[in-house]
Amino acid sequence: MLDIKKDKYIIVEIIPTSSNSKVGEIIEISGLKIEGLKLKERFNYRLNPDLILNPDLRNIVNYANNEFTIVDSSEKIMIAFKKFIGKLPLLIIDNSYTRDYLRVIKNKKESVFKYLDLEFSEDIFDILIKKYKLEPSNFLVDLIYESLIFHSEE
Repeated sequence: MLDIKKDKYIIVEIIPTSSNSKVGEIIEISGLKIEGLKLKERFNYRLNPDLILNPDLRNIVNYANNEFTIVDSSEKIMIAFKKFIGKLPLLIIDNSYTRDYLRVIKNKKESVFKYLDLEFSEDIFDILIKKYKLEPSNFLVDLIYESLIFHSEE
């Protein structure tokens, strides 16, 4: 288990087009490189919205476009992400699809929620917002990061 107050790690969130990686692709990855609960670097990559065929998904990722590097393929997102993470462990949102999409990455992967003494549920972000009195955000990695900070102070 990581020592989140001392170790280096990456908090990651992915948004795919399908819960099955065999038929879907990644349209967005957000990641935070953390060292001892200090933010060192941010990773925000998104597929060009013109290439996202599903209008509902296009709307979901239609925020803060100026804060994302926009690329023309999911492969480019993954290449950049692998470079960003190096060999650092990943703290993931352990939902039904994240491990599937990240299976090609050999880094250690752990559910971030075990570091918050919680389990993933469909309303986990509402729970975190209420529990730690956070401002709602489209950047789920930020909500997780803030929750880790508050949880470590308990």
